[in-house]
Amino acid sequence: MAVLRASLAQIPTVLVSAAPSLETVVNISRGRYDRVLLPERHAAASLPDVGLIDMRKQPLPTGRFLSAPLVMAVEETLAGGEQALLFLNRRGYAPLTLCRACGHRFQCPSCTAWLVEHRFTGRLQCHHCGYSTAIPTFCPECLGAGMLVPCGPGVERLNEEVAERFPKARVALMVSDLLPGPRAAAELADAMAAHRYDVLIGTQIVAKGHHFPMLTLVGVVDADLGLGGGDLRAAERTYQLLHQVGGRAGRAERPGRVLIQTWMPEQPVMQALAADDRDRFLEAEAEQRREAHLPPFARLAALIVSAPEADSADSAARALARAAPHMPGVTVLGPAPAPLAVLRGRHRRRLLVQAERAVNLQSVLREWLAKVRLAGSTRLQVDIDPYSFL
Repeated sequence: MAVLRASLAQIPTVLVSAAPSLETVVNISRGRYDRVLLPERHAAASLPDVGLIDMRKQPLPTGRFLSAPLVMAVEETLAGGEQALLFLNRRGYAPLTLCRACGHRFQCPSCTAWLVEHRFTGRLQCHHCGYSTAIPTFCPECLGAGMLVPCGPGVERLNEEVAERFPKARVALMVSDLLPGPRAAAELADAMAAHRYDVLIGTQIVAKGHHFPMLTLVGVVDADLGLGGGDLRAAERTYQLLHQVGGRAGRAERPGRVLIQTWMPEQPVMQALAADDRDRFLEAEAEQRREAHLPPFARLAALIVSAPEADSADSAARALARAAPHMPGVTVLGPAPAPLAVLRGRHRRRLLVQAERAVNLQSVLREWLAKVRLAGSTRLQVDIDPYSFL
């Protein structure tokens, strides 16, 4: 939006990032953007050392999520009077609750999503539509009592483990749903900068914009979390997020280090982070996109059909597919269930339009969609060059 606004006003735009998007990098190579490189950190602070912890070689006790090397690093950091940040981009206590007697899993009644346990509030909550319910004492399927178990870690569960492992450490949680507003977030950041806390546990809101002079260790608990889901930008986003959160370490006189727990240390994202080789990673990512005819080397449009009933969504999606354009440089994929096949009670089907850059995609879509009439409460959402693929 900044680029669009500046274009309309015919004024310069300055985009600043330690982890620019692939679109920005390609615009630089095409001569559309000028590049100004800042090769050193502010005040001559050194970049942190980055190490990968191969979780395949680190057996974890049941209910534990911090590997032995990371625990040792935290102990050394606290013993030196410094601060540590543990990053896990997952709110709540656990992403899934199931019954170990019958296998029942708690799912949102309105979305294709598991309910996340929030132990601080005693609720199971959907992070897509906001539905929540009290954590039950028995399984609604088999009526077994005491059989419900949390699966996987969230920041609340990580906080529990940190309190047990480091009982003398002063620990704070920086998570959006536990902070009532920007002022509370600023007060917590000020307290961390004043060294009133030793360990900070947080999600992506801790990743950028914060300067904690005594923070010398960043531990990434589950680095692979954002790499799945069929999102074409998954690797790029993961690199950006982990590079940014790693940048919280060693921002003043004391050197910093970053330890990344991963089950896929050979993955290009992890290798790029460990080698601090952003440019090579972006070159490889660009080559993959170019070969697959994906943005920024081609155009994409996502058409999401939604309806209260699955049959209505299927019928409308098929009607769109039958009317789809057949022309050079345009490929229509689908329809298929969207990754979130049900959202807020509406069934969703998706078509993806892939087009060469020379094609006037908006014109093609206008002509196509004019041929199809949607009945009743069926809706169509069109997203040009989508940023999210849910």
